[in-house]
Amino acid sequence: MSYKGEKLGAFIVPTGVGASIGGYAGDASVWARMVSEKCRLIVNPNVVNAACFSGINEKMLYVEGYTLDKFFKGECRLNPVKKNKIGIVYDKAISKSVLNVHINTTNAVKTVYGIDIIGYEVTEKAAGVEFFIDSSGASVGNVANLSDIKKASEKLIEKGANAIAIVCAFPEDESEDYASGSGVDPVGGVEAIISHYISKELNIPCAHSPAFENISITTNIVDAKCSAEYITPTFLPCILLGLNQAPQIREVGISVSDLDFLIMPYNSLGSIPPMCMNKLSKKIYAVKENKTVLDVTPQKLGLNCEIVNSYQELIQIL
Repeated sequence: MSYKGEKLGAFIVPTGVGASIGGYAGDASVWARMVSEKCRLIVNPNVVNAACFSGINEKMLYVEGYTLDKFFKGECRLNPVKKNKIGIVYDKAISKSVLNVHINTTNAVKTVYGIDIIGYEVTEKAAGVEFFIDSSGASVGNVANLSDIKKASEKLIEKGANAIAIVCAFPEDESEDYASGSGVDPVGGVEAIISHYISKELNIPCAHSPAFENISITTNIVDAKCSAEYITPTFLPCILLGLNQAPQIREVGISVSDLDFLIMPYNSLGSIPPMCMNKLSKKIYAVKENKTVLDVTPQKLGLNCEIVNSYQELIQIL
């Protein structure tokens, strides 16, 4: 299959499961960009988000997890766009000084990239974000006031936004494992809760970026895989760059039947995309070198996958 004469793939790295490649800050970008040289490519934000950087390019379609699941189930189609109108929701719990840094960041992104950001809204109540690592080793969490994020998003949609960036205040992360390149991204799971909710309720492209009260930049050397997050006071630029070209969710456009293949880490296949691809007898590449804290392999699920040892080997196959 193809979409408008071009091959179409999906490159997914699940969020919050400690993927050794793509579980940090844009560290799967180099491989996704190489795959995108061969075809048009659907990516989830986790693949390309890198704080003040982004691995996104013009061949990629930036799609949040809830919408991805709908897409793979055949419940929606993706309509590629060249440029979205982005509205930003800020958590009331963010202090004025930190908010000002985010506003300066937004203006810098607008100036350099010409992204259309129509404005922002602050939630009426604090979002109330909590995050932790559960017994399986995955990142999870809770959000007390999701409905307030929805209300602020709706105000922005009324003003013309067709994509929503969300920035919530997060408690400081005390984990040293992530900085050393050996742990799970502690905020990934609860970020997914926020973006999934807004995608489900409003059927609009969205992505989340955390805001921390301590915006100082560390002078310690951290692992290269997560270093993008340690040289900037905000993580907002990457989601603005991704949302700028996120496809709209429509009844016409790219469908799951147009997909040629799906790329996933070898031991984290217990999700909707590979299950649906398997039912459709579509190609699934399971990459062994990308390890996660899960143990959900093709053999355990009875999935028909082509197992490859590395992304480099995959590139050669493609």
